[in-house]
Amino acid sequence: MQNPISFHEHILEEKTLSPEVRTDIERILDDLLIAVKSIHNKLSRAGLIDIQGEAGSENASGDAVKKLDRIAHEAVVSTLHAGGCVGFMASEEEKEIIGGSSDGKYVVVFDPLDGSSNIDANVSVGTIFSIYKRKNEAENANEQVLRRGSEQIVAGYVIYGSSTMLVYTVGAGTHGFTLDPSLGEFYLSHPHIQTPVDGTVYSINEVYEPHFSGAMKAFLSEIKEHGRYTGRYIGSLVADVHRNLLYGGIYIYPDKPKAKLRLLYEGFPMGWIVEQAGGAASNGTQKILDMIPAELHQRTQLVIGSKNDVARYEELVKQEELGTINA
Repeated sequence: MQNPISFHEHILEEKTLSPEVRTDIERILDDLLIAVKSIHNKLSRAGLIDIQGEAGSENASGDAVKKLDRIAHEAVVSTLHAGGCVGFMASEEEKEIIGGSSDGKYVVVFDPLDGSSNIDANVSVGTIFSIYKRKNEAENANEQVLRRGSEQIVAGYVIYGSSTMLVYTVGAGTHGFTLDPSLGEFYLSHPHIQTPVDGTVYSINEVYEPHFSGAMKAFLSEIKEHGRYTGRYIGSLVADVHRNLLYGGIYIYPDKPKAKLRLLYEGFPMGWIVEQAGGAASNGTQKILDMIPAELHQRTQLVIGSKNDVARYEELVKQEELGTINA
């Protein structure tokens, strides 16, 4: 690639952001990427140092905590604290909101290591984040964090795979950057990502089929009969959504037998990123970004990917509600 565009150069050209906000966001993302590079380095040596396996505790959502979960969480929190731009943080690993700088003008919500149950098998995992502007009129920390997904000003994820990639949006399209480890810099590799409106991949854990709704069973039956689709399910949200974002497809995590994905840490940022690439994100009945979380670790069904696929699933849900599809 001739004259590659660095992430810093790219964000300075993001005209969607005002000059003041753009400067602040660049600083916050610089801090986040310091943590990301640290996580990348740890993951690349995970089998050689004592960071694999479980830490012997559960996180705020009741999941077993991996050692790398805590390492990633602490890396993100420490770098954001040091930067001084962030007033409040919320992590998928913590029960309560984390305080930041008293004059920090932004709120950062993050999942430090999504898909961590796959770490010991060397499967791709990721870091997911959202940035919001601090609300001056908010009376408490909950009001700063429990907001609609449509209020995000930045959303992004990093996927640690055969290469480490950052994918992000500020509301002016979705762009991907690949880390050059030799230089320690992210360079633009996937400008203006556009996901196909019709997918060719479905990503669903079909072991739960006995619990699926009538709409879900009807949708699966349709796409299997169509002949265009193939099933691909990794079990790492970032990896599954990233693949479908590039190639076209739909990812569904149902609410039965139990919803697993978190609205704030996963649904909102991934939803906005995919929407900005021409896709769609829903909980099956409403746009995911229109939802208002009632609590920090609220779980949700997530239907995300190619626009026409998501729309068809929502149509089948409506048909089930009208009684034209059996549950």
